[in-house]
Amino acid sequence: MATPTFEQLLEAGCHFGHLKRKWNPAMAPYIFMERNGIHIIDLYKTAAKLEEASAALKNIAKSGKKVLFVATKKQAKQVIADHASEVGMPYVIERWPGGMLTNFPTIRKAVKKMTAIDKMSKDGTFDNLSKREKLQITRQRAKLEKTLGSIADLNRLPSALFVVDVLKERIAVAEAKRLGIPVFAMVDTNSNPDNIDFVIPANDDASKSIEIVLSTVCSAIAEGLEERKAEKVDAVAAGEGAEAAAPKRERRRVRRNDNAAPEAVEAEAPAAEEEA
Repeated sequence: MATPTFEQLLEAGCHFGHLKRKWNPAMAPYIFMERNGIHIIDLYKTAAKLEEASAALKNIAKSGKKVLFVATKKQAKQVIADHASEVGMPYVIERWPGGMLTNFPTIRKAVKKMTAIDKMSKDGTFDNLSKREKLQITRQRAKLEKTLGSIADLNRLPSALFVVDVLKERIAVAEAKRLGIPVFAMVDTNSNPDNIDFVIPANDDASKSIEIVLSTVCSAIAEGLEERKAEKVDAVAAGEGAEAAAPKRERRRVRRNDNAAPEAVEAEAPAAEEEA
């Protein structure tokens, strides 16, 4: 798991914060200095926090749990979609549907509705509908796909949330905190880090900054998934080895019984003579 160097973070523009007048005092521990009315983020702390968050996400992925990525701002949408898809994690890049976590069963019903429409088109039911009904269902399917298509495989609540811009995604953060779901987030100088479990102080407006952070955490998740796969392979191999060893033990048991058989016959013979 490689963490970006100070120079790489600097080149990506992770150090640029917001205007001094827009800052949140709670971000003071992560601010290095102020220059030309703009706060500069301490990149040494960014690197340390990014490494800590990556290690935690790796363990979550290794345990087979899901991480939900959330970013609805224009600069982050495509970056989130690309990296989350690579590691097979769900993501939200359109409007956050209120109650997505706190009212998860209702969201699952909407996803099942989308699956039911797909089933209708495959079994021929869709062909028996009128033109108007087809149009309505098609539009409904497209709407569901746009908002919920990326979380179609999320069958249970995620084990963690990764957020870009906690100020914009405050509803998602609030829902996660209410349910006790840990939140990982890129936090800029205008945001409040108090409700975030794993703070990554960095510029959340520049696409290069978002790219380098997402690339790092998703690489850690990929490592966790690979280790999980390797452990499964080892477990299967160990199970097959145990099954292969079982017949050998049975054969040894049979040989012992065969060796013991003549003695048992000799022991029985005198007993038979006495009875005679």
